[in-house]
Order: sequence, then structure tokens, then C-alpha cells
Amino acid sequence: MCGVTGIALWARILCGVVGVFIVIAVFDAAIRTFLLPRAANVRLTRDVAKVVGRIFRLIASPQRSYATRDRVLSLYPSILLLIFQAIWLSFSLVAFALLFMAAGVSSWARAFEISGSSLFTLGSSPVSGGVRIALGYVEAGVGLTLLALLIAFIPTLYGAFQRREVSVSRLSVRSGIPSTPWGVIEIAQSVQSFARLDELWHEWEQWFIETGETHTTLTILNFYRSPNRNQTWMTAAATVLDSAALYNAAVDHPTSAQAGLCIRSGWIALRGIADYFGVPYSTTPKRSDPISISREEFELVLDHLAASGVPIVPDRNVAWKDFLGWRVNYDSMVEELSRRFDCPRTEWTAVAVQPVFGLSNLRGKED
Repeated sequence: MCGVTGIALWARILCGVVGVFIVIAVFDAAIRTFLLPRAANVRLTRDVAKVVGRIFRLIASPQRSYATRDRVLSLYPSILLLIFQAIWLSFSLVAFALLFMAAGVSSWARAFEISGSSLFTLGSSPVSGGVRIALGYVEAGVGLTLLALLIAFIPTLYGAFQRREVSVSRLSVRSGIPSTPWGVIEIAQSVQSFARLDELWHEWEQWFIETGETHTTLTILNFYRSPNRNQTWMTAAATVLDSAALYNAAVDHPTSAQAGLCIRSGWIALRGIADYFGVPYSTTPKRSDPISISREEFELVLDHLAASGVPIVPDRNVAWKDFLGWRVNYDSMVEELSRRFDCPRTEWTAVAVQPVFGLSNLRGKED
């Protein structure tokens, strides 16, 4: 009898230790995912996100059209949030069932029943005894807290999403849809507004600063897709960076300090996101490093801009070297993050079939 009692006692102690450990793990994941104002590598959260992400990638296979992939992947972050909540509640249910076993409940089925009643505040399985009643109250508080965290998290998440997308949508006025870096310069030339480009680059300097902060603290934001599938946030970011690099390297106007600051804020923001997702990049890039844009593609863009009336610097070799000097800072990160978040890459060869903008917005201009 003493041996049986000893085994039962140690089993109850083990149930209590495991139950407390699971509760701590759940709260750690919930707090660091929803409340901690900095990037945090939460093992439970990350493992769940990877598993769900693999399922979505199987459904949105590369063989499908981009429109289909975009429609499927747009559901991923919302479903992931619900799965987070379901898993945390499930773990809490099991953890407190173990704690009720440690408190002396006679069977696993009864402990599970009491745990479910307490977690969801149903009150369908009353308990007796001070310790069990206290556990029931604590579990009810845990369940309500987990639900409240998700409810409070959603407005913050969507507020950051909307601020991100306002600038992405506004960019279409300056660059066209889909956005292109040469479109920014060409449209500025068509309305004779090169002097106003600094406003665009200042806006996007601030955009990169905020995005770098929100997308490393609210990392699920990286997977929220833009409302217009032809104008994604990562493509827009690459467009602005490339337009600033093109302007400072190739346009025969005084270089813009604001364009340089925009590029700098951009690569700093992208480095933060790349660090979180484990994307490799060079911390000391050199002009001799390869980039994803060829000299031939660069020349096609310069020819198109020249045909649009944009003044191009006389020495294109120097322009190419200067462009390399800017692009190399963010090239690998833009390419890899675009692939990871399945955002369409801007094909520079497409400039060859795009119509040329002429001067517009002029009074008394006849067709």
C-alpha cells in the first residue's frame, strides 16, 4: 500500500510540474508575441507559423498563377492568428487538467472536464476543495486573458497595416500600376516636377523607419498582403529605393541628399527584417559584388527615360558604377524577401514594351 501511495504521490507531483511548465510556456509565447515591443524569437510561435506556412505553400504552389497564390496566401496571417489562439487555449486546457490531477482529482477524464469548464467559464463542472476552486478561478482568468490579448492585438495590427498601405497606394500616382522605378522618374518628367521628388523620398524615409519597427515587433505584418495584388508593399519598397538610386546615378540633375537618406533608411529597415527571418546579406557590400540587375537592363531603362525626355548623364559607365554603389546595399535583401513573401519582382526588361510618357499638364497644348 505504501508503494502504491508513493507512486500516486510522485505521479501527482509530476503532473503538477508539467502543468506549471506548460502554463508558463503558453504565457511566455502569448506575451512575447502580442505584448513585447521588440523582436522576439518565440520557439512555440515560430514552430506553429512554420508548420502552417508549409501547408499554405503546398496549397499555393509555384505552378499556380500569381493571382491564385495571392488569394490563398492572403488568408495565411489571419488563420495563423486563430491557430495561435486555439493552440494556446488547448495547451492551457491540458496544463490545468494536469494541475487538477495534482490537486487530487481521481481520473484524467474528470480533470479534463473540470479544466474545460473552468477555462471557458462554463461552470458546468463544479469542484470542491480550496485548492481546486482556486485553480478553477486561475484557469478562468487565463482563458479570458488569452482571448483579451488577441482582441486587443488586432486593432494595433490593422492600424500598422493601414499606415503601411496608405503610402503604397499613394505611390501609384507617382509610379503607375504596377509600380516601376523608371515610372517614378518618367512621371516626374512628364509633369516637370523633379523638385517634388524629395517629398516622395522623405515620405518613404519615414515609411521605412516605421515599417522597420512594426515589421520586426509585429512580425506577422510581413505576411499581410496588400489589397492590390499588383502593388505589393515589398515591390513598392524596391521601386522607391531603385528610383532614388536611378535619380542620383543617372539623371542629369543635381543629386538629392534626401534620395540618399531614403535609400539608407531603406536598407537599415530591410536589414532588421532580414535578421529576424535569417536572410543572409553582406554587412560590408562593395561595388564589385554582383546584383540581380544586369548592365543591359540598366541600359534599356536609360534609353526609355531618354526617349521620355529625361536628361541622362553623358557618361553611362559612371552612371552604372554609381547605381551599383547604391543598389548593392539592398539588392540581396529585396530579392530574397520578395521571394519569401511571394511578392512579384519588377522585371526591368519590361521597360522595352512600355509606352513613353510625353509632357503633360501643360496649358494650351494641342494634340
